[in-house]
Amino acid sequence: MLSAPAHEKAEQNNTLSIKDKRPTQIPTTQAPTKASANADANIAHGKSTKLKGILGVVMHCLNRRSLSVIPLLLLLLLIALGLGKSVSAAEENSESARQTTPQPIPLLQFSGAIGPAIGEYLSEEIERANRLPVEQRPELIMIVLDTPGGLVTSLRSINQAILASKIPIACLVAPPGARAMSAGTYMLYACHIAAMAPATTLGAATPVQLGMPSSPQDSGSGSGSGSDPKESGSQDKAAQENGAGQSTPESTPKDNKDAMAHKVLNDAVAYIRSLANLRGRNVEFAERAVIDAATLTSDEALAQNVIDLMAADPQELVAKLEGFSVVVDGKAKRLSLAGVSLTPHQQSWRNRVIATITDPNIAYILMLIGIYGLLLEFYSPGIGVAGVTGGIALLVALYAFQLLPVNYAGLGLILLGIALIVAESMVPSFGILGLGGIAAFALGSLFLIDAEGGDLSISLPLIAAVTVTASGFSLWVLSSLWKARKAANVSGDDLLIGASAKVVKGFEKYGLVTLGGECWQARSDTQTQTGETVVVLGRDKLTLIVTPAATLPDSDNP
Repeated sequence: MLSAPAHEKAEQNNTLSIKDKRPTQIPTTQAPTKASANADANIAHGKSTKLKGILGVVMHCLNRRSLSVIPLLLLLLLIALGLGKSVSAAEENSESARQTTPQPIPLLQFSGAIGPAIGEYLSEEIERANRLPVEQRPELIMIVLDTPGGLVTSLRSINQAILASKIPIACLVAPPGARAMSAGTYMLYACHIAAMAPATTLGAATPVQLGMPSSPQDSGSGSGSGSDPKESGSQDKAAQENGAGQSTPESTPKDNKDAMAHKVLNDAVAYIRSLANLRGRNVEFAERAVIDAATLTSDEALAQNVIDLMAADPQELVAKLEGFSVVVDGKAKRLSLAGVSLTPHQQSWRNRVIATITDPNIAYILMLIGIYGLLLEFYSPGIGVAGVTGGIALLVALYAFQLLPVNYAGLGLILLGIALIVAESMVPSFGILGLGGIAAFALGSLFLIDAEGGDLSISLPLIAAVTVTASGFSLWVLSSLWKARKAANVSGDDLLIGASAKVVKGFEKYGLVTLGGECWQARSDTQTQTGETVVVLGRDKLTLIVTPAATLPDSDNP
């Protein structure tokens, strides 16, 4: 134990050391052993007290700084929480906006015959819209059409896309004055919503018999393409009443051609009837449109439940379809089209090119360019412009014919006609080959496309113009050959023999003469004089055989 004065002195030394921040000086003098132990304990206690003092001062400073920082930290925390809530609210608002705002309505428009290009255009656009995620799909797809009809294969591909669509499809016949004939009527029946503009028409959906129709003498009174449509319709209904696969004796086809026409008609009736039943539309008119080629105006179609609405343009139709109930994939759906815009989807460049070359008139012209281009290249080979142009045109025409209903008998007649016309120019036959070629060419042009009338047939004025041109070419060839038979020779020995020449320098055996501005080596058995006129009797390679004109007998003397 230290004495009281010693303890007070140690405390005083510790206080001074904290204030001065200087280490305590240890005495260097030696003390007894017990005193030394007490001194060590005193030093350790002093160090501990000094450390506690330092820590206390540091903590005091930290606590004072922390108190000043806490409000700043709380402010930053509140700001972070506010930003997080605003970001999440913005995301929720954008998500809700995406869910509540409908996508623009794709607007698909076409006019003219329904061919491969139109079929590909409509099918691809419908399938593309259905491949979108559900939240990005449009509420409706609209098709605006004006068509006289078209190919069955293209129509069925379009209707298959319409029937498989998970998005409602509205078909509008517009503008006023437009029509939805034949294949267009089938499209209207297939769409979920059918609408027409005022002063438009539909119907006349009878399938056209491919090829040449049978004559009444051949078909008799039986059904088919040569029979009355009303009789055919009554026979179809009688066959339906007797059951599938049965027919009455009156409806039995007379020949294979009438049997095919009967099958095509029955298939078309069943097809449009199934579409009418699916959409809940007038079945009776659908059958009459196919069997009797019946037609309706827009007002009549609306009154007879053939269409659902009348609208002058797509915008008016969208306004009338707000809240409209439609059945899609067997489920009722109410359309919400408030504030929805229309976005026209134009045909791609590929569809436009296909639509151009599949026009029968364009394909026909391309085929003729190809054939005559190749013939010209074979007749007069050159740098290949005619051959390259003809080859490209012919390949494009063949591609177009592959997409069109081509009658290969007609194509064969065209090729035969061109071959005969060409043969007439090479082997003159006094016009027999040429006239036969013209006839074959004209008949082949008429039979080339397996369609009767409409926009998918070759224009008769175009056929007449091409036929007249081919006839003119044949006549030109014949007249040129006839003139050539009477024309004088302009080359060869026939031109030289009997011609007059001038002697350059007199000679007795060999010398030089001038003939037609050319200098020839000549031979004469008679002495000639310079500048004398001699007559050519013959030619021996490059040497003319001549004689003085004076030595020849006078042709006027007997």
